[in-house]
Amino acid sequence: MAIATTWRTKRQRYSLEGEVCPTCHQAIFPPRDVCPHCSEPAGPVHTLSGRGEVYSFTTMYNVPRGFEEHRPYTVALVKLDEGPLVTAQLTDVNEQEVQIGMRVEMVTRKLREEGSEGQIIYGYKFRPLLQQSA
Repeated sequence: MAIATTWRTKRQRYSLEGEVCPTCHQAIFPPRDVCPHCSEPAGPVHTLSGRGEVYSFTTMYNVPRGFEEHRPYTVALVKLDEGPLVTAQLTDVNEQEVQIGMRVEMVTRKLREEGSEGQIIYGYKFRPLLQQSA
């Protein structure tokens, strides 16, 4: 990932910054120019809660190049409380404990190192929800 791309997308990767459509009021992630629900212009910027539940998951044993040191790891489709589905790696959980419907929260973690300079790429992952809201 180029340094320019890293800086351009850091808000959505570090804090799940998306949008809420002013026409149909659906949450959108990642941000885009047109709402995928009603085809009207999207916006304004909205930071999503980062909480949701595991919608589906799989454990990766045959992993892409560059991720060998992390195998096995679990990747999940997380349905955020606001509605969007997000694909992300699960962390801080034993793969046998993961189940559909499990409550999770977003955390910012190191994803990988890139390039000859060793640029560290951070992004979101999800872990089991530590504290339930009252």
